Amino acid sequence: MARGERRRRGTPAEGARIAERVVRGGPARRGGAPRGAVGRAALGVVVLSLALGLSGFWLLAWHRARRAVTLHSAPSALPPDSSSPAVAPDLFWGTYRPHVYFGMKTRSPKPLLTGLMWAQQGATAGTPKLRHTCEQGDGVGPYGWEFHDGLSFGRQHIQDGALRLTTEFVKRPGGQHGGDWSWRVTVEPQASDTSALPLVSLFFYVVTDGKEVLVPEVGAKGQLKFISGHSSELGDFRFTLMPPTHPGDTAPKYSSYNVFWSSNPGLPLLTEMVKSRLRSWFQHRPPGASPERYLGLPGSLKWEDRGPSGQGQGQGQFLIQQVTLKVPFSVELVFESGSARAGERQALAQLAGSLLTQALESHAEAFRERFEKTFQLKKKGLSSEEQVLGQAALSGLLGGIGYFYGQGLVLADMGVEGSEQKVDPALFPPVPLFTAVPSRSFFPRGFLWDEGFHQLVVQRWDPRLTREALGHWLGLLNADGWIGREQVLGDEARARVPPEFLVQRAAHANPPTLLLPVAHMLEGGDPADFAFLRRAFPRLHAWFSWLYKSQAGPVPLSYRWRGRDPALPTLLNPKTLPSGLDDYPRASHPSASERHLDLRCWVALGARVLVRLAEQLGEAEAAAELGPLAASLEAEESLDELHWAPELGVFADFGNHTKAVQLKPRPPQGLVRVVGRPHPRLQYVDALGYVSLFPMLLRLLDPNSSRLGPLLDVLADSRHLWSPFGLRSLAASSPFYGQRNSEHDPPYWRGAVWLNVNYLALGALYHYGHLEGPHRARAAKLHSELRANVVGNVWRQYQATGFLWEQYSDRDGRGMGCRPFQGWTSLVLLAMAEDY
Repeated sequence: MARGERRRRGTPAEGARIAERVVRGGPARRGGAPRGAVGRAALGVVVLSLALGLSGFWLLAWHRARRAVTLHSAPSALPPDSSSPAVAPDLFWGTYRPHVYFGMKTRSPKPLLTGLMWAQQGATAGTPKLRHTCEQGDGVGPYGWEFHDGLSFGRQHIQDGALRLTTEFVKRPGGQHGGDWSWRVTVEPQASDTSALPLVSLFFYVVTDGKEVLVPEVGAKGQLKFISGHSSELGDFRFTLMPPTHPGDTAPKYSSYNVFWSSNPGLPLLTEMVKSRLRSWFQHRPPGASPERYLGLPGSLKWEDRGPSGQGQGQGQFLIQQVTLKVPFSVELVFESGSARAGERQALAQLAGSLLTQALESHAEAFRERFEKTFQLKKKGLSSEEQVLGQAALSGLLGGIGYFYGQGLVLADMGVEGSEQKVDPALFPPVPLFTAVPSRSFFPRGFLWDEGFHQLVVQRWDPRLTREALGHWLGLLNADGWIGREQVLGDEARARVPPEFLVQRAAHANPPTLLLPVAHMLEGGDPADFAFLRRAFPRLHAWFSWLYKSQAGPVPLSYRWRGRDPALPTLLNPKTLPSGLDDYPRASHPSASERHLDLRCWVALGARVLVRLAEQLGEAEAAAELGPLAASLEAEESLDELHWAPELGVFADFGNHTKAVQLKPRPPQGLVRVVGRPHPRLQYVDALGYVSLFPMLLRLLDPNSSRLGPLLDVLADSRHLWSPFGLRSLAASSPFYGQRNSEHDPPYWRGAVWLNVNYLALGALYHYGHLEGPHRARAAKLHSELRANVVGNVWRQYQATGFLWEQYSDRDGRGMGCRPFQGWTSLVLLAMAEDY
């Protein structure tokens, strides 16, 4: 809890009572003479002033609170109804539920959702493990997309114990509602031994949100022939679950069927509802084989009894078909849109069987060709295994794109940092968000500073997807120009977030990494990008203006992250979550005197990009406003004056700091921070690491700068930042290196290798290695060596584990943190392609 929230603030009624007490208890005039008209008038002025002051404060607070949850008035960066099937039919359906192993939905506030669950029957005593949502500790893996083009096709492999699942989808355009699509789910044994093939249940489901109508047609033994439906967005549609077959064959395979239909319990509760309804009295009886008992859903076939349940209350429906059979097998689910022209529909064969196989293979081959044309890994001499890694990196990122809709919780900025004011969070207006996610298992939602790095990769593959994502993020702008750093929109997203992270604070910023793909757009010359930037400019300008004004530091041209943790006795170094670098060491004693180097560099980069954009668009007023700021921030003398630490020989933060802090056991509290001598004082912060490199990372230094050499020295020194696996986040020589921040908070940005910053370093080294200057040859050599270290380690860990990881150990290179982490770790693809 922030320091300013811990004491209860006075209410307006209390303020009035305070003023009343002043009236009643005001001192007598000097000498004890009774109050006359003048005295009463004077007291009246005092009372009025107090009352007006208090009411004025509350009016200001109310105004700030309202602006925090009011959408910005600038026109949208995207066309009207940009997510609708009328405007973008090819993007309407997609795998936009990244937190489930396999599922699709529409880009709609009230979507039609589909998904897959599965369970291996009889594997262990008790209830089988029902797989549905991606989880860190469920034992599934590796898993991930082999191919995904972000639009119309994907193939994913999932290992689950003795099983190997392959989930595939392909879309076919047509009509006015997003066209058709088909799934194929193949389940095979991992081992070649087929003497004891497991019995497996697949659960295919459809969920509506209250406005769609579903009409199932049931055949014999609980098998759904098809599901007809209608909604205002989709028109008429039909689902057909095809009979299971042997993989690669057309002969049907014996299966047992169960159905279940109920009102929608809420998306976060789907898994538990299915678990709770499974019963053990069903038997799988293939001809000529012994029957096997399995857990199944005891569904009613009296659909007319079920249909009204919840439907008239806007609750929606949950319809699920369970298919149980022996592996190996394949099952196909076909969705057909009724809006295709009648003649076209009659001419088109159902996208199933051999036609589906042909479509999948055609898309896979087109993906491979487009991938090589875009990234040229084969041409650059990378091995076929490294090319597979690159394809998986891209596909995992594209397959992790989600569409979210909902209301976040926002705590307004009251304008006085650290004030003792109690303010309740308020709901932000309902907004959509089309975004990639850092991790399907651990962070399946939008993160602002991650998304800029995500879009650097997506942009090279499909610039249109990047415009869509950036336009949606800019649509989150509030009236002040603020965007929340973590977007928790909708029930499914909210269910996976700890309560303490649900509320976003309108005073807290995040690195403006969305400007990285904007800068790339400016260099590319794509007319569609330029048209987008013209529409987006008012919002980009408002966002950047809020950033540099709200995060201003104690002296001109200095900047300070708002929102550091308070100096609690259990924290070694209070974290700075808004910076994105979380527990990276800052000044030991947080204060308003801090100057944060990384933030100043982000603001300098932002000013440079916005000025260039304003000039290209002919936005003279904005260029005149930001031009002097950009020029001042580009001046190396100013950077030196505020952040060059002669005693450290590098750039650094500045603040109230001492190195004499450590965690020591103190029963019964556990580990407690102890501050020794020398006592904290205003000085440069000795925390050599990623922050120290930011003037170079963002290419703010002139190639002839006298400061570039020392930065290359510490970067290349294995005693500091260099490791065989990439650059460490914190120097091995730092007293904070590898240190936990509290008893229950292990090190995060205190030595581990992170791909996003290593990618920035590679881009900077490549940049300075191609410019005339005294460090050209050395920068080029370091680029080559660092690229080999980073790419080689990510590839080895992928070969060993099948995952891209959140971070990598600087000691042995092993993957750490959550997995799969196919957010910014997918930047390994651009490193392989040498595309910076």
